[in-house]
Amino acid sequence: MRVYTIDTERFRLDGGAMYGVVPKVIWNKTDPADEYNRIEMAMRCLLVEEGERLILIDNGIGHKQDEKFFSHYFLHGPDTLEGSLRRHGFCEADVTDVILTHLHFDHCGGSVIRQGSQLLPAFPRARYWSNERHWQWATHPNDREKASFLKENLLPLQESGQLSMLPVSTAGTTSFLPGMDIRFAFGHTDAMMLPQVSYKGRTLVFAADLIPMAGHLPVPYVMAYDMFPLTTLQEKRDFLEEALAQDWILFFEHDARHECCTLQRTEKGIRAKEFFPLSAL
Repeated sequence: MRVYTIDTERFRLDGGAMYGVVPKVIWNKTDPADEYNRIEMAMRCLLVEEGERLILIDNGIGHKQDEKFFSHYFLHGPDTLEGSLRRHGFCEADVTDVILTHLHFDHCGGSVIRQGSQLLPAFPRARYWSNERHWQWATHPNDREKASFLKENLLPLQESGQLSMLPVSTAGTTSFLPGMDIRFAFGHTDAMMLPQVSYKGRTLVFAADLIPMAGHLPVPYVMAYDMFPLTTLQEKRDFLEEALAQDWILFFEHDARHECCTLQRTEKGIRAKEFFPLSAL
């Protein structure tokens, strides 16, 4: 097995929304806001090569929305999904599987491309993996969350016949392939999937939006975007205790500065021990 970091564009979101009830005077020290109160964030994906399978976990925001849409998020930086794949010697047609942790636009927007008047899967040979519980949640959204679920990111996958569903486990994990399992979390959005990979004798967990950035390691630091914040609190507490006990490596999707970290217990709780790029493993 080999794993690769796939960097897509950077973007900016409101810092207060990202940190919920945490005062700006605290989070602004590590994630300084711009004049619009936005903080810089990555949309970092993970590529797993195992035998003849090439598995992409999430795919960023994509390029098919209009200028008005993108103006809200200040996309910037030199990296793109396509460019990152090519930097590692791959192209879209090489991808056999796309695991979508959840269907918010900044995690699945790269799933679909616009060709003229058509919306088509960006990875023509891939199976796209979600789960029935989250798919129903996303395609019949509540009023608070519906702005994050864009039908142009979702329906073309279903219409293409390339969409598959994984069974949901509310306790434990679902096996995806040998050496790769899927955990589930229910606080940020319903039935979000957290892939975990056995790699070089270690467990690497794609933290998605359970712990989007290192700044969210303190248990009470929960995003305002979370649908069920008290559920997130308990999920984070349990996850971090298990991660510390098992010496897991966390892979951050949205942290603009840090790709991975290990954990340690401190007087303030479980915090990062060591930061490093994925390539250092």
